[in-house]
Amino acid sequence: MPQSQHTAGALDIRNIIGGLIGAYGVILTLMGLFGDKELDKTGGVNANLWAGIVMLVIGGAFLIWARLRPVVVPEHPTTQDDAG
Repeated sequence: MPQSQHTAGALDIRNIIGGLIGAYGVILTLMGLFGDKELDKTGGVNANLWAGIVMLVIGGAFLIWARLRPVVVPEHPTTQDDAG
C-alpha cells in the first residue's frame, strides 16, 4: 500500500536555522552600516558589517538548500509494532 507523503515545509530545521542566522545577519549589517565603527579595536576592519554579510549569505544558503532538497515526511509513519 503506497503511503502519502509531504514535505516538512516551515518546520524543516534548515528553514529555522536559516531564518535565525539571516535575522542576526540583518542586525549586524545594519549595525555595521549605521553604528559606531570602532575600527581601532578591529584593526581597521568593520567587523559587524563583514560578519553580517557573511551571516546573510549563510542564512540564504540554508534557505535555498531547504527549498531545493526538501525533507519528505511520510503521512503516517510506521511504528515498531506495525513493522513486526
